[in-house]
Amino acid sequence: MNSLDLIRKGFEWGPLLFGIGFLAPLIAQSLDAASISAPLGLSNVQFGLLIAIPMGTIAKLRGRWV
Repeated sequence: MNSLDLIRKGFEWGPLLFGIGFLAPLIAQSLDAASISAPLGLSNVQFGLLIAIPMGTIAKLRGRWV
């Protein structure tokens, strides 16, 4: 497997990585900025991951975000 194949494999997981790397911190910072605590005793980052990982997974499986 050459480096181009590794890059292609990485891009296949792009929606999930986007959810983890961008959406989860965005959700956490938005909750912090609004002074809202996450439900169920979770931290804001945990709550962001709880929302963003399923969104990224669904986007990967469906092939689109909407």
